[in-house]
Order: sequence, then structure tokens, then C-alpha cells
Amino acid sequence: MTARATAPIEGPTVVVEDLVIRYGDLTAVDGVSFSATAGQVTVVLGPNGAGKTSTIEHLEGYHRASSGRSSVLGLDPVAEHAALTRQVGIMLQQGGIPTGIRPREVLTQYAGFFDAPRDPVELLDTVGLSDRANATYRRLSGGEQQRLSLALALVGRPRVVFLDEPTAGVDLEGRDLIRRVVDELRDDGVTVVVTTHDLDEAARTADHIVIIDHGHVVADGTPASLMTDGPSDHLLFGAPQDLDVAALSAALGAAVTQVSRGEYRVEAAPSPATIAALTAWLADHELPLTDLRAQRQRLDDVFRRLTTRDAGTTGTTGTTDAETEDASGAAASGTAASGAAGRGRQRRSGRRGRGSR
Repeated sequence: MTARATAPIEGPTVVVEDLVIRYGDLTAVDGVSFSATAGQVTVVLGPNGAGKTSTIEHLEGYHRASSGRSSVLGLDPVAEHAALTRQVGIMLQQGGIPTGIRPREVLTQYAGFFDAPRDPVELLDTVGLSDRANATYRRLSGGEQQRLSLALALVGRPRVVFLDEPTAGVDLEGRDLIRRVVDELRDDGVTVVVTTHDLDEAARTADHIVIIDHGHVVADGTPASLMTDGPSDHLLFGAPQDLDVAALSAALGAAVTQVSRGEYRVEAAPSPATIAALTAWLADHELPLTDLRAQRQRLDDVFRRLTTRDAGTTGTTGTTDAETEDASGAAASGTAASGAAGRGRQRRSGRRGRGSR
């Protein structure tokens, strides 16, 4: 796979500085800053309504900023959107492809928008759809539709690719294929920006992670740095569901809470004495220890700690899904998977894959 041969950008290829996006009285994005670099996979995470989708749609050229600065390949993504469409690929989770069209047809059609496109036949093979080239879109499985959307994003040899939930609804074989494609993009020096709710996938593929919550960046770094950020003041372990946490807390002399099904947190430093007391209590009660983590956390541990919110939280900064969906729906229409919509031809209707803002 070969990226478009153009002059390299010095420094980050995607830059966001103090970005603010408002929908009426609602502030969906409130001072977000981060960057993405060529040859790396940057994953943007956040709970529903955090502001991540509004941020990415701005970078794709479909939301004006209320204030702040941003650039993609040195260009303003909104004011210079037309110049970017040939250099940026966009993969939507869903995306308005006519249900009667065939993969080979739609890829050939999109290839016509670019001066040096990838060969549609070769691209179908890359995403594992050669044997489905002549099936109508409606007859493709959800995972096959996802892979076709990925192919549409890549047909123009983009220098920057935005991938929205690329492995959602995809089976294990399809996930492995998409990961290989993303690895090839990274190796070719393409800037890959991914939004996802799949934290395991993010930890597996990311070189750089940005977590947004309530319109603010709450974490920015490599997966390793986020998961080993400073000394741990607690211990995480796995055990059967519905332990007697009151009895265990008394035995350890520290509070124990169940943070998710079969996962527990001990509010004490992970000293050898604490670990010994925990394992002894489990042994006395003939209960298995299925996991034990001290200092190095999983990404979902970090995400939960940084983004925990009360159900239904709303306000002037950060929104619920429904509020932002209503506020941004009209502005978010007309995106093309390959960026071709900005050129006014073969538009893909709607941003229906963008369920959370």
C-alpha cells in the first residue's frame, strides 16, 4: 500500500488548539487541544456526548469552530475544505451507500474522483471483498459493509484517514484484516485518526490516545504512559461475581468495591502485605483469583477513572447524546467516505454513523 507522494509536513499533520464548538447555548467542545502525527495511529476516546465526534467532524470540515485553531496537512479544514478532500479519507460507521449498488461499481465510481486512485480490484482484495464484488450492498453483512466503507476511504490514497468505529460489528477475521490494513497505513506514513468505544481495540492499535470528556481533553499520551501514570494507590483484581465485599474490606482494613462484573478495587497501595491478605482471604473462602493488577492498569480502568459521570449529566459544557444530536444534525449532513462529497459529486447522505457527539 502506497500513500500519496506529496511533500511531507514538518511536525504534526493534524493540529487542534483550544478548539471550542457551540450549538446554541450548548458547548460541546470546550478548549480541546491535541495533535496527530504521520505514521502513527491516534485514537480519540470519550463517553457518549463528550465532544469527540464534534471535534472529529470539525477536522473533517463539517463543523465550524466557535473559536480556537485547527489544521489538517497545514490547511484549515473548513475554509480550505475543497483542497483537503483529495488528501483525506473518511470511513463512516454507516454512510448512505445506495443499497442496490455493488462494491466494484461504487469503488470504480469513487476512483473517478481522484487523479491517481488505487485500483478498485486490488482494493477489494485488500479488504477481503473480492468474492463479494458483484453482490449488491444490501446483501452484504454488517462487517462486509464496514470493510467496503474502509475501502472507499482509501481509494484516493489519502495522507490522513479518519476511521469511525472501524471494527464495530465486524467478526474476528474481519477485525484482523482491518488491523492489518491500519498497520500498513501506519507503515506508509499515513496519519490515522480513529474514534471508537472499543477500549481493547484502542489499546491494541494506538500509538497515541486522546481521551475527551465534558468537552475537555482529560488524558493525552501513549497507551503505556496512560496505563502506568504514577504510583498506584489501589489494587484491582478479578474474582467471582458478588463477593462479600464488606467481609473482605474488614479483613484487608481497606474499602473494597465492585467496579464491574467480576472486577473489584481495593483502596490500598498494592503492597506485598495487601496482596497476601487478599489471596489468603480468597483461599479461605475457596474462591479463584482470575486477575490481579497493580500500577499498570488496563485502558478501561483509566477510562473509567477519568470519565465517570452521573447518569443524565448535562450542562453548558458537555451534552447528552440527544441534545447534541439535535443541535448538530443539520450541520452534519453530506459527508463522503472518501472526502469526495466536498467536491460536489456522488455525495453520501448524512452522518448516520455518528451516534455520539
